[in-house]
Amino acid sequence: MPKLGMEPIRRKALVEATIAEIGAAGSLDVTVSRIAKRAGMSSALAHHYFGGKDQIFEAAMRQILRDYAAEVRGALVLARNPTERARAIIRANFAQSCFDPATVSAWMTFYVQAQTSSDALRLLRVYQRRLRSNLTHALRPLCDDPRQAADTMAALIDGLYIRAALTAPDANPQATALAALTTLTKGAA
Repeated sequence: MPKLGMEPIRRKALVEATIAEIGAAGSLDVTVSRIAKRAGMSSALAHHYFGGKDQIFEAAMRQILRDYAAEVRGALVLARNPTERARAIIRANFAQSCFDPATVSAWMTFYVQAQTSSDALRLLRVYQRRLRSNLTHALRPLCDDPRQAADTMAALIDGLYIRAALTAPDANPQATALAALTTLTKGAA
């Protein structure tokens, strides 16, 4: 008989173990067995809760995206005007929690998996649309073409994140993105 109330705890443990295993491997080249072992349970139980590795990884990315959304919401609460709103979104994208090595590995794997998995691609598109929407809203009063500016900032954020994660861990991508924001908004930021 299953222990009542354990499912959310076990699911959370499996998600955390997935992120940690991907971080340790640097790729999705991990097994459900390794994930389950790290979570302190059997692989059969992991399969019971998620079905397979792809589903566990999708749940892990959903958790990472929830954590990211919380960073954005927390930063936006303090914004009092459009300039502060745009800066808050940029700061949230470069929060320290986004640069945890296991999280970085999961993101890099997520980008690759989105090339072959329709579920991962759908999740990536949701993230991209939310980022673009938040940036467009913030930039609307600051520049002539807020959609183009939002697309440019989103591409810059992704590019700086990947660059910092892969080649320049000591770089300051937040400062670069904030400087680009100033340029895009013609000094209004």
